[in-house]
Amino acid sequence: MLKDITLGQFFPGDSLLHRLDPRTKIVSVILFVVSLFLTGSWGYLLCFLFLAWCVKTSGIAPKMILKSLKPLVIILIFTGVLNMLYTPGDPLFHFWIITVTKQGVWNAFFMMFRIVMLIAATSMLTYTTSPIALTDGLERLLSPLKRLHVPVHEFAMMMTIALRFIPTLIEETDKIMSAQKARGADFETGSLIRRAKALVPILVPLFISAFRRADELATAMECRLYHGGEGRTRLNTLVMQRNDHIALCVVVILCAAVIALPRLMG
Repeated sequence: MLKDITLGQFFPGDSLLHRLDPRTKIVSVILFVVSLFLTGSWGYLLCFLFLAWCVKTSGIAPKMILKSLKPLVIILIFTGVLNMLYTPGDPLFHFWIITVTKQGVWNAFFMMFRIVMLIAATSMLTYTTSPIALTDGLERLLSPLKRLHVPVHEFAMMMTIALRFIPTLIEETDKIMSAQKARGADFETGSLIRRAKALVPILVPLFISAFRRADELATAMECRLYHGGEGRTRLNTLVMQRNDHIALCVVVILCAAVIALPRLMG
């Protein structure tokens, strides 16, 4: 299960999505997510087709997207069940105190579909954008906040380091669990309290390892005279190209279409 978590991973490539400016991709993902919460059934179809085109263009295998969704299966099922049970409407069947309505089934389906596309879109951002480019893009987008004395560079650096170390911590957790299982530890049987107690031998060394890595990273940054974003230069300067402007226009038109389409058809 831990190996199925692909959040924060970057897959190098030379596709159109890989070559886009990180600011373009960040803004596009934000607009796409906003449109998911403002559209209806036909709008979801347009969003799905656009997302499928992005996955095909990026060269990322669709199984990687599905792999990133496996850890969220329980959340998806829980969300779907809640929408089916607590949405009023025309009842499909009734058992004891449980009533499932037609509107509840539709809401459950679209809510789960929305979460899947949301996760897939954000995964595509990290899959096609290196951590350094993501840091530069976030910092440039948030640069107007510097006038309000907001530590934009430090904020972007912390977010990127957090994303960067997610795969490392997952790998470390998997190694610790394998070592504990080799010593006879059992994490899958017994009551819920017993299984929670069995996680203690994993959490303690994991926290120690995380703090040790953080201390080593801080020491390395200090040895390289890192002192924040003030006066820093960049190896690669972000410049919006023609493809970036075209991509932003396409995303804006798509968002306007998926928001307006349900209202026009309704």
